[in-house]
Amino acid sequence: MLQQFAARLRDYAELTKARITTLIVLTAWCGYFFGARRMGVSSWSLGLFHALFGVALVSSGTAALNEVLESKVDARMRRTALRPLPAGRMTRAHAAIVGLALTLGGSAYLAVYANLLTGLLVFLTALVYLAAYTPLKKVSPVCTFVGAFPGAMPVVLGWTAVRGKLEIETLILFAIMFVWQFPHFLSIAWLYREDYAQGDIRMLPVVDSDGKSTVWRILAYSAVLIPVSLMPVALGMAGRVYLVGAILMGAALFRVSMGMASQQLPATAVASKPSARRLLRATIVYLPALFALMMVNSGS
Repeated sequence: MLQQFAARLRDYAELTKARITTLIVLTAWCGYFFGARRMGVSSWSLGLFHALFGVALVSSGTAALNEVLESKVDARMRRTALRPLPAGRMTRAHAAIVGLALTLGGSAYLAVYANLLTGLLVFLTALVYLAAYTPLKKVSPVCTFVGAFPGAMPVVLGWTAVRGKLEIETLILFAIMFVWQFPHFLSIAWLYREDYAQGDIRMLPVVDSDGKSTVWRILAYSAVLIPVSLMPVALGMAGRVYLVGAILMGAALFRVSMGMASQQLPATAVASKPSARRLLRATIVYLPALFALMMVNSGS
């Protein structure tokens, strides 16, 4: 009985993509932190709980609905074939009910316990992710660009939850997350190119077999990320320690991105995978480290 319960919990964690949801909640916390600081109030409050709980609900629900929509695709890809739906451990109807309840419930929760703007923005974020990004994955590599918009919203939601409005600082935080996603997701697409091709997912490395367009975009966005990451200093959101740290971290990420270019291997080459994996790991370290430094050195 206990084993069955534990197995069901694991299935729900997989359905709602608990690890990704955790990262989303952490970035929403960053937005809330700076919004609270702008108001001169404590960033540790009941309002923070409401904001992060509501964001977690919608993120979990959106992930579940995404798996419902892509269950047949997931069944064809090795890295997703063991998810609850393609593996037959959960029905699509059950997952859809869970996903809808979490998404709609979380949106309503934020509208009531944060403010109407945040509730509306989080609902629109889920809608764009499910109705635009998800179907576009089967059509064109432009899906990565479209998906970067809902992907960059958590930090905005944290800000609006405390401030109740969109401001220039919000757009700066949004821009950092927006640009960061390209080297991050393109490295994932490169690493799992064969899986995406098997699932007929039109990520750039799938249609760009020689890898040149993918590498060019990785380098371009990694380079743009450096000046974008310095913008919080100009607005007084962070100080000199952050300035130095952001430059060093940005330069390090760009150096790892250069590794993708220097290898001069096509996306189809197995030998190109280690460089893509190094870039993926670098992006995973970069974002939380950057936001953590920005928060620690805020206004200094």
